[in-house]
Amino acid sequence: MEVKIINKSKHALPNYATAQSAGMDLRANLDSPIVLNPLERVLVPTGIYIALPDGYEAQIRPRSGLAAKHGITVLNTPGTIDADYRGEIKVILVNLSKDPFTIEDGERICQMIVAQYKQVSWKEVDVLDETERGEGGFGHTGKK
Repeated sequence: MEVKIINKSKHALPNYATAQSAGMDLRANLDSPIVLNPLERVLVPTGIYIALPDGYEAQIRPRSGLAAKHGITVLNTPGTIDADYRGEIKVILVNLSKDPFTIEDGERICQMIVAQYKQVSWKEVDVLDETERGEGGFGHTGKK
């Protein structure tokens, strides 16, 4: 699928690292490094603008390496970029560690996955179909 993109960053276009990767890494596009202190959040610019086709969204997700090694994650995971949004993609990062973390220009800060979706139309009813699970919620299947 072809997607229109404007790259105002100093970096190459997002790309897939391997042939079977679902996500593309987005990079920070910074004039100077950002120090992200513990429990602090920041909006990080990427310099990337996209025009998705109708019926598609881009999902912004954390990078597992940043999360596991440094406690850095995307705050509103997954972030959604709608098909009609034309502004710069910016990423809300949060530092959940006990140590400051420095975000450098060009650092891979998140993954972006383009996914198809369908909008729903609601049909109000008085009763829903029965299922085996029923109203079982959090933890309904036990510990094992």
